[in-house]
Amino acid sequence: MKLIRSIVYFLVHAVFTVFYALLSPFIFPFNQHNRHRLLSGYAPGTLWLLRVICNIKMEVRGLENIPAESCVVLSKHQSAWETLSLQTVLPAHCWVAKRELLWIPFFGWLLALSSPIALDRSKGKESVRQLLKKGKEKIQQGFSVVLFPEGTRIPYGERGKYKIGGALLAAHCAVPVLPIAHNAGKFWGRNAFIKHPGTIVMVIGKPIETAGLKAEEINTLVEDWIEGEMVKLEQEN
Repeated sequence: MKLIRSIVYFLVHAVFTVFYALLSPFIFPFNQHNRHRLLSGYAPGTLWLLRVICNIKMEVRGLENIPAESCVVLSKHQSAWETLSLQTVLPAHCWVAKRELLWIPFFGWLLALSSPIALDRSKGKESVRQLLKKGKEKIQQGFSVVLFPEGTRIPYGERGKYKIGGALLAAHCAVPVLPIAHNAGKFWGRNAFIKHPGTIVMVIGKPIETAGLKAEEINTLVEDWIEGEMVKLEQEN
């Protein structure tokens, strides 16, 4: 049944994505805040399909920790699930993404409409400078900036190296960091086609104030909190 449900989800979600992508020429003329609102139906619609077809539900803890002001959001990265679920939880935000993701048909169009900070990571220090410059502009415009500090999806139960870019941005802009942990990889694994029924738990931590801290110190605090929460989530199951 899990295979059949996963196939049905893949087909229905593909049609849903194409439908939204075909609306992109009509959404493009609006400014970024209005585009964000117009695109807001895609993520909850996809999560609804995931719940109805694959019986994957979502539990969010710590919603009260989301600050009113713009911040840097640093989240665990295990699955495609968090790229959808975070859109339904966070206020106005933009993503830091690999530039090549914009080239994916249909999905890339929708990502481009969200005005992400698209970086060419092969350029090293230049990509960091672009992150700091464009990230500060987004924060000044009232958007939070979302990054995955591990850089790529990590299999459930494993731990990647936490890159310092998000901590550098937070220190550069003097804004708090909002850490997020979740166990999505247990139900929708990295590059996995088959999805397993259950409830994915997302935990939103208290904002980490960055005043007076170096980027390395911020990064360590974020990593310790996220990985500590991951251990707790694993112990619950």
